[in-house]
Amino acid sequence: MTAEMRALLDRLEQLQQRLSQPDAASDPERLRVWMKEYNDLLPAAEKIRALASAEASAGDARALLAEEGIEEDLRQLAADELAQSRAAAERLEREIRALLLPRDPRDERPAIVEIRAGTGGEEAALFAAALFRMYRMYAERRGFALTVLNESPTELGGCKEITFLLEGNAPFSRMKYERGVHRVQRVPDTETQGRIHTSAVTVAVLPEADEVAVSIDPADLRIDTYRSSGAGGQHINKTESAIRITHLPTGLVVECQDERSQHKNREKAMRVLRSRLQERAQAAQNEQIASDRRSQVGTGDRSERIRTYNFPQGRVTDHRIGLTLYRLAAVLDGDLDELIDALAQAERTAKLRQFSEGERTD
Repeated sequence: MTAEMRALLDRLEQLQQRLSQPDAASDPERLRVWMKEYNDLLPAAEKIRALASAEASAGDARALLAEEGIEEDLRQLAADELAQSRAAAERLEREIRALLLPRDPRDERPAIVEIRAGTGGEEAALFAAALFRMYRMYAERRGFALTVLNESPTELGGCKEITFLLEGNAPFSRMKYERGVHRVQRVPDTETQGRIHTSAVTVAVLPEADEVAVSIDPADLRIDTYRSSGAGGQHINKTESAIRITHLPTGLVVECQDERSQHKNREKAMRVLRSRLQERAQAAQNEQIASDRRSQVGTGDRSERIRTYNFPQGRVTDHRIGLTLYRLAAVLDGDLDELIDALAQAERTAKLRQFSEGERTD
């Protein structure tokens, strides 16, 4: 057991003592912080205790093997116990290292997802709508609350772009693996000769920024109002409730027309703008950070092709990890956990490799 592991157990015991004090609930915010830290440390602590048990068993087996004149059957049992305990200890050490890896502090944040039709015209817009449906169904599976912030539909049922917010249990930790270029290969409904077309849709995933994370000077904003676009009919918006906010120092433009209330549209647009400014600042910082802080399963660059949806073959291929699933229909119905779990595991493996290589060079 390393000094870091012992320190973790000491910290957990300290938290247990604090939480057991009669006045622990007198400060709800402090109690929330303690409980979160306790729950974050508990999985690693349980494995550390299991590691200590495995190491103790290995020590007992070694001591028995060192004795002279023991029976052969007992020696064999001790040898088997030593081998099993060593294997268990090695496995637990790997699992503990994975749990102790630094986590992305943004993982717990709500996620703002932006889907935009790329090359492929109307076919790309139709697939953008299909991706939104996929993420909406995935949100239902995970218990995320989904709020549409902005949408530009097409006459044929597609979507030029759509922005939505996901809230719940750490949505950014799951959705961050979806950012990049999604490619679709299929025969469009409008294709008369049965030819397969290839289209692309870009997906950007941003963690929603804390209000204190970025400072926005109202003097730096130009706010325009306009009438929401739509298909018409009795619900057509006859007032200028849609909002366009331009951040003058950066040139960033955010639009929101989903709500009939101008106030609500402005509030949603500000949430998107704040998140984009935060992501912009984060990206600038990341350029100065060493490559070992970057994930090897994708950078989030929109020009990067991350996944292909091949309809004729009924398959989905994630190019970052070389994973192919022959259940396209299920994936498009929101069954994304196998893909996302594999990507998360690949990221952890890459970080562990970097961590191990760093230890060997120290």
